Amino acid sequence: MLKKEWPKHTILALAIIATWLKTYIVYKTSFSITIDNFLQEFILFINPLSMLLFVYGISLFLKSDKAKNRYLVAIAVISSIVLYGNVAFYRFFNDFITLPVLFQTDNFGDLGSSAAASVFWTDLLYFADVLVILLAIKFIKTKPSKIGSNSVQRKAYYILALAVLFFNLGLAETERPQLLTRSFDREMLVKNLGMYNYHLYDVYIQSKSQAQRALADGSELVEANSYVRANQIEPSEEMKGIAEGRNLIVVTLESLQSFVINEEMNGQTITPFMNSLTEDEDTIYFENFYHQTGLGKTSDSEFLLENSLYPLSGGAVFFTHSGNTFDSMAESLGDKGYSTNVQHANTKSFWNRDIMYESLNVDEFYDIESYDITEENAVNWGLKDIPFMEQSVHHMTEMQQPFYSRLLTLTNHHPFTLDEEDKLIDEYDSNSGTLNRYFQTSRYLDESVKVLFDELKEKGLYENSIIVMYGDHYGISENHNEAMTQYLGEEVTDLKSAELQKVPFFVHIPGYGEGYVDDEVGGQIDMRPTIMNLMNIDTSKDIQFGGDLFSEEHEEFVVFRDGRFVTDKVVYAGNVCYDKETGEPTEQELCAPFIEQAFTELEYSESIINGDLLRFYDDKDGQLTSIPNVKLEQ
Repeated sequence: MLKKEWPKHTILALAIIATWLKTYIVYKTSFSITIDNFLQEFILFINPLSMLLFVYGISLFLKSDKAKNRYLVAIAVISSIVLYGNVAFYRFFNDFITLPVLFQTDNFGDLGSSAAASVFWTDLLYFADVLVILLAIKFIKTKPSKIGSNSVQRKAYYILALAVLFFNLGLAETERPQLLTRSFDREMLVKNLGMYNYHLYDVYIQSKSQAQRALADGSELVEANSYVRANQIEPSEEMKGIAEGRNLIVVTLESLQSFVINEEMNGQTITPFMNSLTEDEDTIYFENFYHQTGLGKTSDSEFLLENSLYPLSGGAVFFTHSGNTFDSMAESLGDKGYSTNVQHANTKSFWNRDIMYESLNVDEFYDIESYDITEENAVNWGLKDIPFMEQSVHHMTEMQQPFYSRLLTLTNHHPFTLDEEDKLIDEYDSNSGTLNRYFQTSRYLDESVKVLFDELKEKGLYENSIIVMYGDHYGISENHNEAMTQYLGEEVTDLKSAELQKVPFFVHIPGYGEGYVDDEVGGQIDMRPTIMNLMNIDTSKDIQFGGDLFSEEHEEFVVFRDGRFVTDKVVYAGNVCYDKETGEPTEQELCAPFIEQAFTELEYSESIINGDLLRFYDDKDGQLTSIPNVKLEQ
């Protein structure tokens, strides 16, 4: 190689091929991208190429070899950072980075141990193409070019790049019709467009959403309102007002999935107290209840609870739209004379909560400064859940009653670490340390819930309160399917993965006396209308996409943020329609109406958020304030 002179664009070709092949290898080894046929595999293989041709090809416009080589190395480094950033993010969130996530810098300092647990020294291999290019520059002698590439060569090159791009888009459209207009699934975008093209598309989508607010005048709300009114249900008369005037305590059970409820791990009971609640005469437990969060995780679950709107597809509403106008549950309860607050022993800026809670009309935020935190009572993300419950109930004794208080737990959070004295059961024995520890932190969370109930009784708050508890999002991602297969004793298929998105939902009403396990299919979008009816607050003029879970008219239909959905008859996952009873693929036509409904609801909800449309809406009379002569359906 030292003696032979290679064609002048050899290093450019090597750079493109090295980054192309590296990207494909990373697709296959670092992401759980579902491939169902040869065409999908071929699209995955070619999709990095068009963007690499475009960006590396800019070197053709540079005159000196030195400038060209520096540019090629710079692009290799940048593309490697983009790719590796997604790998690290995927390990933790099982998702791909979006533009709004990059601006959530207030969260970075709090990720701490979770981020460290997702980084390894072998990750240097993600920069292998940079090394290949540097070696090529050093050892490959190219024929000297007296002048830069001529315009004919550059035109031919970029015609090739465009041809590859359109070829890729054509195959993607064949495989996934309406990919760019009807896809809420980032994996689907990466699988068909490629990692680099996906990020360009994301920039376009985020820019479009910002423009929506500036151009909105309220007329966009007409269609969304018509849809909501057409699908509005009558809340349960039997349960209406059953908790009216009581204190409302809502507990967010961090990362708790339903597969641990009423189950054992190697002969050890995982959640003994919550198990007892499922059989308690004062508790209604929903066993087919699903989380519907996106990238905002816990903050998305809070958003669903307060507004009965879906979270965004590409970021956390708490960050991207914290200045919006909302019709929150906290505001409605405040109008009824409730003092409202959130208790969370973390920094006030995490997930931008201090700003967002003002928009939700929450009266007070008990953040990390409101708690006595020491080295002995803190672990992982902060204050342990048992002292958190004890101190939070103490706060309640000083609150004006009736109050609405939300408690956000912390300990059962990735990477699921505990002090030795808090390990109430043994670790599991799979190849996933994350899953092994998860059972221990879930057991500790369960113990903290027991402490909450005991403290409320001791402080005299229990009898005049209603306690609602829900799991906020998954704790064990699809990255741990092998270990989950071992625990469950069955393979984690696309269908099983959808079923694993179930989270607990408890409604505990002291003195109710008629508790039961409800098999109604529901999701976090239903929490607000369900709770509001229990508190005897009318929501008939509210714009919300959920329904009262106790209503006989409630539709058993749950949309996930990525477009998957579950009904009482079918499950749509991995672009396949499954019969829920048999667990086998069934006719796609059975899912078709629900696919349309899922898209419609997600689209309307997203337009309400991006356009900040509720600023034009009077929730008292259910009419637009911006266009008085336009009357909305009631």
